[in-house]
Amino acid sequence: MRVAVCQLNAREDRAANLAAAGELLEKAAASGADLAILPEYLDYLGPGAGAPKPEGTDGEFAGFFAAAARSLGMWVLAGSFHETGPDAERTYNTSLVFDRAGALAATYRKIHLYDVEIPGRVSYHESRSVAPGTETVVVDVEGVPVGLSICYDLRFPELYRRLAVAGAQVLVVPAAFMTHTGRDHWEVLLRARAIENQCYVLAAGQIGDHEPGRTCFGRSMVVDPWGTVVAQAPDTIGVTVADIDLERLAAIRQELPSLANRRL
Repeated sequence: MRVAVCQLNAREDRAANLAAAGELLEKAAASGADLAILPEYLDYLGPGAGAPKPEGTDGEFAGFFAAAARSLGMWVLAGSFHETGPDAERTYNTSLVFDRAGALAATYRKIHLYDVEIPGRVSYHESRSVAPGTETVVVDVEGVPVGLSICYDLRFPELYRRLAVAGAQVLVVPAAFMTHTGRDHWEVLLRARAIENQCYVLAAGQIGDHEPGRTCFGRSMVVDPWGTVVAQAPDTIGVTVADIDLERLAAIRQELPSLANRRL
């Protein structure tokens, strides 16, 4: 399976964001990708007051990427978007997966939300505007079980172990990691999740500045089950491609059977 991680700089212009994502998907398809992954919140990154009206999984956002998957004949993981939530105050942060025919194959709502309170320094509660998902999701992509996650989920290894136990051989991480944490934690965490679960990890990140005064780290990458970074994006918008070797995955799991040897 050939995979592509697409690195994007989404901002306040939703139409421009979707158009840019569409161009990246075209490049991914031209490179022969079977599956392309886009970053978190590719529909909008900007001040909360300007966020687009949330919509369902059958709305304009879904329609755009369903059409792209169908026209390009490629599986598409449409990063994440602001889905209509359980109440008027909160949305879901939701990933959609479309098959080559443009059919919706899986929906995943981000489970872990970033709430932090440091007196005199920072007060941020993602849970005030975003509702947590409750279901882990593994989707079959032409015989390859793919486990879904989003950004902050990366810091919770129990989620990925649950996905691996459910059969996942590939783990995907659409993200918008900030620069100050990304430079120290991004690659370390991705490689850890790959090693401990003996899975490929595909991480597609936002890159560059967006309001209000934030900068995303980028460095989208593909990590193999040994923890080796087999492909990494440069610090710019673009598409990075790698081939997943399922025989290598099987050999690693056989020769170092830590996943099979677990007792908890």
